Amino acid sequence: MAAIDDSTDARETHPQDGPRLDPPQPPNVIVVLTDDQGRWAVPSRMPELVMPHLDELVQESLELDEFYCASPVCSPARASLLTGRMPSAHGVHDWLVGGRHPQGRPDHFLEGQPTTPEVFADAGYQCAMSGKWHVGDARETAPGFDFWYAHRFGGGPYFDAPIWHDGEAATEPEYFTHAVTNNALAFLSQRDRTRPFYLQVNYTAPHDPWINNHPEKYLAPYEGCDFPSVPRESRHPWTEPRREDFEAAFANPEPHLAGYCASLTAVDEGLGLLRATVRDQGAENDTIVVYLSDNGFSCGHHGMWGKGNGTWPLNFWDNSVRVPFYIHVPWGGRGTSRSLVSGASLHATLCDLAGLTPAEDQWGVARSVAPLARGEEQASDETVVVTSEYGGARMITDGRWKYVHRHAGPEELYDRHNDPGERTNLVNDLGHRAEKDQLSTALHDWFVAHQRDGASGFHRPVTGRGQINMTSRGLAPEQTYAQPAIPPNRSPEFESRNTTLPPPAPKPINGSARSAT
Repeated sequence: MAAIDDSTDARETHPQDGPRLDPPQPPNVIVVLTDDQGRWAVPSRMPELVMPHLDELVQESLELDEFYCASPVCSPARASLLTGRMPSAHGVHDWLVGGRHPQGRPDHFLEGQPTTPEVFADAGYQCAMSGKWHVGDARETAPGFDFWYAHRFGGGPYFDAPIWHDGEAATEPEYFTHAVTNNALAFLSQRDRTRPFYLQVNYTAPHDPWINNHPEKYLAPYEGCDFPSVPRESRHPWTEPRREDFEAAFANPEPHLAGYCASLTAVDEGLGLLRATVRDQGAENDTIVVYLSDNGFSCGHHGMWGKGNGTWPLNFWDNSVRVPFYIHVPWGGRGTSRSLVSGASLHATLCDLAGLTPAEDQWGVARSVAPLARGEEQASDETVVVTSEYGGARMITDGRWKYVHRHAGPEELYDRHNDPGERTNLVNDLGHRAEKDQLSTALHDWFVAHQRDGASGFHRPVTGRGQINMTSRGLAPEQTYAQPAIPPNRSPEFESRNTTLPPPAPKPINGSARSAT
């Protein structure tokens, strides 16, 4: 196979200002994970968004600007973050429906697979998780964790949220974002100061619902805002089979955008409290902080609301697969890196930064990017590609070119340098046959080498409506994956063709009162 040119490896990174800190051995780690936060939904790209604590973190961090989730939907992407495996190796193919489906079993999808908290716990770390787990049944503490506060599902109302309490179904009396923050703060206050810690703070924000779900104090900054940075585009044809999903947001985007942003402002308050607590404990220079989203999201961008399953066929547009990613290593790099990075690399990277060597995993796919995080130079002449997958669809990019292959449905090829909005599908352009063939071969060969027998979802009926049970149960397809009430529309737009789209026209939080809007 011809080498793939990684033409995006230019860097604008630099070491920290001032005296260089020596890395502690071992460091603490906090991972703040949001849900459905688009790469565009950060203050530097959305001036309307009020997140001063994230702004502060960004100034003290390295941004990985070409960070791609392993799948443009929550559960598979989260499983890849935790294991370093792609969905075709860990077996989570869609968001997990869990107990909301009458045929759902309390499966532990990652059982027997290596996870970051297990590696850290084995090395003596005290590990905690507060918030959304969503990679298997969460009623009991997952392996590796000492402290556990979990949402019962993967999303839902922010008030009266469904949670697990001592293994029993319960309802959270607090605004859920506050509860996630306060439980994380409780862990920090109770932790064993003689041991390093690993803390996952997994918010459900900014996932919908957005209306009547957020306290007024977070909505107030957006009163009367028309969100000029967010495009208002005509519906993409691929949204028609999923028209009912975000019909109200298409019709009246402003109140939905206000709720989306309000939920992130609440997360930002939590981020500030977490960092202030670490600072007050004298652990600031010993603590790595990572901020990222599980997958991307669009709020009208590209003519859609949603993520990978916001369309049929399932999509891999940049707003669905690229996510905000910032890593603060007190003794590490600052600025912005445009190196291609897979979400599956987080597991290896955190282990590397902590000086841990996990057991060899033949299905682990991504290298550590700890040298980048530490502000060290890396060789720029290696071949780098990043892949993403969702059921019967797979994507590969070398930074400039992006290619999408589907088991059934259209192929896509985009020149991201000359068409960053991915408006013109060049897959049938004879002038770019070489690029298409090169990426198609690379994609095929990559998955042949990295998928685990019986774990791939490529030939399975994954629709974006959720996964009910583990494939290892050997159940019928309709008992494994939720199917839409009406089969996805096989309209003319679904067929593979060259399509050109138009351009775009330190104390616990209180005050959980419901919004009156």
